[in-house]
Amino acid sequence: MRLTVHNRAVIGREQHTSEILQDEFEAEGHTCRQETKPHIQELSIKTTIISRYAFTAVYCALLNRHSAASEGVFQFQIPANAYVSNFTMIIGGRVYQSEVKPKEKRIKQEKGKPEKKEPDPEVEVFRMAAKIPGRNRAVFLLTYEELLQRRLGRYEHVTSLRPMQLVSRLSLDVTIVDHSPITDLEVLPLRNSKSNGKSNTATPKLPITTVIKNEKNVCQITFSPNITQQAKITTSGILGDFVVRYDVQRDMGIGDIQVLNGHFVHYFAPKDLPAVPKNVVFVIDTSASMLGTKIRQTKDALFTILRDLRPGDNFNFVSFSNKIKVWQPNGLVPVTPLNIRDAKKFIYMLMPTGGTNIDGAIRTGSSLLREYLSGPDSSPNSVSLIIFLTDGRPTVGEIQSAAILGNTRSAVQEKFCIFTIGIGNDVDYRLLERMALENCGMMRRINEEADASAMLKGFYNEIGTPLLSDIRINYTENSVQYVTQNLFTNYFNGSEIVIAGKLINESAESLHVQVTASNNDKSIILETDVPLRRRRIDTEKHVKVATAAMAAGVKALGSDATQKLGVALGSVAEDFVERVWGFLSIKEGLRSRLRSQTSKEREDHTQQAANLSMTYHFFTPVTNMVVEKPEVLADGTMAPAPTITPEAGEDASPANELPDDTDDRNSKTLSHFKKKKKIYSLIYLFFLPAVIV
Repeated sequence: MRLTVHNRAVIGREQHTSEILQDEFEAEGHTCRQETKPHIQELSIKTTIISRYAFTAVYCALLNRHSAASEGVFQFQIPANAYVSNFTMIIGGRVYQSEVKPKEKRIKQEKGKPEKKEPDPEVEVFRMAAKIPGRNRAVFLLTYEELLQRRLGRYEHVTSLRPMQLVSRLSLDVTIVDHSPITDLEVLPLRNSKSNGKSNTATPKLPITTVIKNEKNVCQITFSPNITQQAKITTSGILGDFVVRYDVQRDMGIGDIQVLNGHFVHYFAPKDLPAVPKNVVFVIDTSASMLGTKIRQTKDALFTILRDLRPGDNFNFVSFSNKIKVWQPNGLVPVTPLNIRDAKKFIYMLMPTGGTNIDGAIRTGSSLLREYLSGPDSSPNSVSLIIFLTDGRPTVGEIQSAAILGNTRSAVQEKFCIFTIGIGNDVDYRLLERMALENCGMMRRINEEADASAMLKGFYNEIGTPLLSDIRINYTENSVQYVTQNLFTNYFNGSEIVIAGKLINESAESLHVQVTASNNDKSIILETDVPLRRRRIDTEKHVKVATAAMAAGVKALGSDATQKLGVALGSVAEDFVERVWGFLSIKEGLRSRLRSQTSKEREDHTQQAANLSMTYHFFTPVTNMVVEKPEVLADGTMAPAPTITPEAGEDASPANELPDDTDDRNSKTLSHFKKKKKIYSLIYLFFLPAVIV
């Protein structure tokens, strides 16, 4: 799909997919010859992680050595969970700045045929092509933000290093600053798409030139291979993913609360709790498309999972294709050596054949679990869940997504959670995601070329040890507003609950926090009074340490542009607590939008998420990012800058205004919005002198 509007590139994004719609030059099928391909002079990537919230800025300078104009392509992979917060091009000494605008309603396709959706990837590719004048260069600046998720007791930050060519100056700098001491720090070997974090060596080696400086609450990691060192890794320019894993020291209690600029963020990850017994039904696709590697890897993972089931757990298996088979038709059974042995036999005998009856499989698994929970053997404080795995779309029985979701809700009756897993490229990921979201679960996708066995084991490990259920986190009444999700069905070992909100009275002395939850056979109540002034002072110091570390760290990398990148990023990071709130609020709105049962509900959630996205300049599934494209003449020079006269009734400075329909929950003051714009302008001005040839 390609589109140009008034010589502007419109960046569109589906639910989890970004696509930049390029100009007429590319739309007409023209491609630049290999010998005229602009050279990447510098690729500098700077990330600062403040209390698990990551700000990343990418600086890419392309040089066109030839007298004729040439097309330069900037392409960068970002994590699917991240939001782009700015994109700017500087070409021929002119700045082309992006704007975030609401996405227009999708026009119905001819003859009512639905648009075919591609499978959602784990990462999104941000791509922009632009003409670069002869003997000139272009700078592309991309910034994105992400709240790191804790899985299996670690946070993981991934930076894609795939410039598609060797780079004259390549540098990556990751600075981690946390309120708590940093622990379990690990930098993995460069990871390609097939390894998925697995190392081929017994003792993983650091990527060449990697330097780590770790000082309790501050850690800095740099990676800056020269061209020769890059060529030893690969000559294609596809180095792989630079992966950093770490955790922070935490104590049993209410968690870590940070306060800044009238907002708070609360990180809750208790430890040293006994595991809660679980009741689990595995619903496994055995249709013909699972034949070969998929079923072999699935069986391997299930054998491992069986060994990890605990005494006190209860389980059952359902396989489905055209027909549905139940291992134990009478219901869930306890974990005993005999039952584990018989379950292994059932798994071993699974043979892929036939179609895919998703609706019947879910209803069968739900019936088994629901009947068990209503029986005498069910523990009141156990955690119940279905783990559903498929590699295809529904082809047998009910095949309409809306009907399948309705049947699933009726079958589940809010008594347990459904966790869904999709393998490969033929899965209806939107259906699986809605099925999980509507039933308090999570969805995980496994790429076609990935090691499905390892990823299945990893996903099970994330949800295999529930520690708490029915978690409710409350704050002093009339002291906070616009709090993000504070009710959670389950808390699993190694994960983390994050809540953010606004303080009504910033001068209040304290904030009372209460956590109530169930654990095994008892209720847990944790509560404390948080001293707000002291927490605010601590958080302000925390941010100063982060910005100082960023400024100091990039000096060693040498490039003037990289140094400026760190300073500019530090300015944006000063409002990180508020941006955590905005980030979580948008995610919450998009989840609610996906769960919507009526068009009115969907429209309301879409509007709310769009308003917040524009306020924070986030490129999200409900917004478009628009950027002016440079016009290059036939002789390879830049066209004169146009003189733009506002039309009647049009404001000459729309960028400094908030959307008219931004409600009180989503609005910022105009002065704060202008302050944010000044920060972005500061970034643009930093790089303008560096690109004039």
